[in-house]
Amino acid sequence: MSSQHETSGTGNAVVIGASGGIGAALADALERDPRFARVHRLSRRGAIPLDLCDAASIEAAAAMLAKHIGENGAALRLVIVASGFLHDSELKPERSLAELNAERFARAFAINATGPALVAKHFLPLMPKRERSVLAVLSARVGSIGDNRLGGWHAYRASKAALNQIVRTVAIEEARRAPGRIVAALHPGTVDTALSQPFARNGLAVVSPAEAAGRLLRVIDGLHQRDSGGFFNHDSALLPW
Repeated sequence: MSSQHETSGTGNAVVIGASGGIGAALADALERDPRFARVHRLSRRGAIPLDLCDAASIEAAAAMLAKHIGENGAALRLVIVASGFLHDSELKPERSLAELNAERFARAFAINATGPALVAKHFLPLMPKRERSVLAVLSARVGSIGDNRLGGWHAYRASKAALNQIVRTVAIEEARRAPGRIVAALHPGTVDTALSQPFARNGLAVVSPAEAAGRLLRVIDGLHQRDSGGFFNHDSALLPW
């Protein structure tokens, strides 16, 4: 992030999903940014535990963070939700309608949509109302309805499309009551992490977590109030819904 919006040491930053590849890289980059007094790494097993599938843990994490912010006196300027669910050892992305699975759908929506919505509910009130602050969530280009030309991956696509709608709706509400807050969905590209490794085809542009983090932070740094509610590619291009 550049220095156009903040001064040295005046902000707190939060990365949710900081134990993952992109999340850890984002937290590392932010810790090198002199504008932030502290970077809080939140994950299921972090110092401030947060599980996107557990509503109580999200509320408790926000309360713990509010205490830390009060102690260091710096405003909460940036929250990034870097967690996401595409597959695990048992639940694989659907290749066709015949492979639809209720458990996969429930897990995808819990992590990719409901969890980030609850983060917005509990973390946005900790951010300044009039001064610039950003809540950024990692979405995915496959969540774009207009860009869907391949089909498949029903649960992941649908949950990311739901996330994009949540971002848009929250941004509209925040513009009325807290015009300094910016809410945006970001597509990180194909990153060399456990989430994408099984699906990175030959010839597909795959970047390291550190490079993806740098790109995403540049996008965040360039966001203005007029961009709130938008869905942005890692190169700052606006993506279709």
